[in-house]
Amino acid sequence: MRQFDFGIFKRICLGACLMVGTFGGTTASAQEFGKNILTGGPNGTYIQIGRDLAEVADACGLTYAIQESAGSLENFLGVRRRSNTQFGIVQSDVLEYLKTYASDDPNIARAIFGVRIAFPLYNEEVHILARRDIASLAGLNGKRVAVGVEDSGTFLTSSLVLDLAGVKPSERVTINATDSMERLLAGDIDAMFYVAGAPTKLFQSDQIDAAQFHLLPIDDPTLSSVYVPTSIAAGTYPFQSDAIDVVAVKAVLMTYDYNAKKNEYHRLSCKAVSDMSNLILTNFRQLQEVGHPKWKSVDLNDIPPGWDIGECVNAGLADSYQMQCASPAPMAADESLESQANEAYRARICAAIGC
Repeated sequence: MRQFDFGIFKRICLGACLMVGTFGGTTASAQEFGKNILTGGPNGTYIQIGRDLAEVADACGLTYAIQESAGSLENFLGVRRRSNTQFGIVQSDVLEYLKTYASDDPNIARAIFGVRIAFPLYNEEVHILARRDIASLAGLNGKRVAVGVEDSGTFLTSSLVLDLAGVKPSERVTINATDSMERLLAGDIDAMFYVAGAPTKLFQSDQIDAAQFHLLPIDDPTLSSVYVPTSIAAGTYPFQSDAIDVVAVKAVLMTYDYNAKKNEYHRLSCKAVSDMSNLILTNFRQLQEVGHPKWKSVDLNDIPPGWDIGECVNAGLADSYQMQCASPAPMAADESLESQANEAYRARICAAIGC
C-alpha cells in the first residue's frame, strides 16, 4: 500500500489549531446566547441537511441559525473555537486525520479535546468531474485539477485520494466548488473534486455537457481499502447515463462535550444540543420523507470507530427529557460492549426507530 504524507494536514491545521481558544470558559447571558450549525457552501449537501434541521427546530419554536462555511475542517475547528456554535457537519476522515497527530502535537491535541459526535449521518460520495477525454483517475497525471479550498473536507480527501493512488497532477488548484465548476466549464482546468452527498445541487446544472464532461470512476484497490466503495446511480445527474463506481466518506454531525455544571454558557449550549438531539430522533421519519434524499440512507447506529457520543446528546434522548413539542418513546435495553455513552445512544435509537 502506498504511504500518504499526513504532513499536509498538519500544515493546514497548524495555524488554525493554534487559534483554538478555551471558549469553554465563556459565559453568556440568555440575551447574548445563540444556537448555530456550521454547514458548507450554498450548493452543497451540508447546507441542505442543516436547513432540514433548522426547519424541524422552527416547528418546535426554536431557532438554530445555519451558517455557510468552506467545509469540514472549518466546521471542526469552528465548533471548538467559536462561541454560540454547538454543531458542525464534518467528514469522519477529517476527525481521523487530526487524531493521528494528537499524540505528538499539543496544538492538535488541544483542538480535538472534547470533540464528540451528535449523530452519524450519510456517506458522501467523492465526485471527480473531468473532461471526457480523461478516462480514469490515472488520467489526471499531469493535468490541472481543482481540489477544494484548504480548509475544506474536499481538499483533505482529494489530497489523500491523489496521493494514495499515486496520481500527480501538474497543478492542484485550491478553489471552492463554485469556482471550480466555472473554470472547468471554461476550459481553464481539466477536472475537479467535490466531496458531497449525491445528488448534490452543484452537478444538477444543465450547463454540464455530457459530450464534454463525465464523472470519473474510482476503483483503485488502495482507495477501496481506505474508503467505502459505493456507486452513483445512473441518472443521478442530467449528464450521467450510467452508474459510476466511486468511494465515499461518512459525514457526521459533531458537537462539543459541554458540562452543564460548569457555567451558564455550557448549560445553555448543552440544552441546545439536547433539544436538537431530541428533535432529530422524534422527527427522524419526517426528515427521511421530506428532507434531502440523503436522509434515507442515514443509519443512526453507524457510529464511526474511536469517537464517542456527547453526554448532552444522550441527555436529549433520555426517557425523562421533556420538550413541549416532542414526547420521547421508551428506551429499550442494549447489551453491546462499548462505551457507556455509545451504549445509551444506541438503546435510544433502537427504541425509537428500530435497529
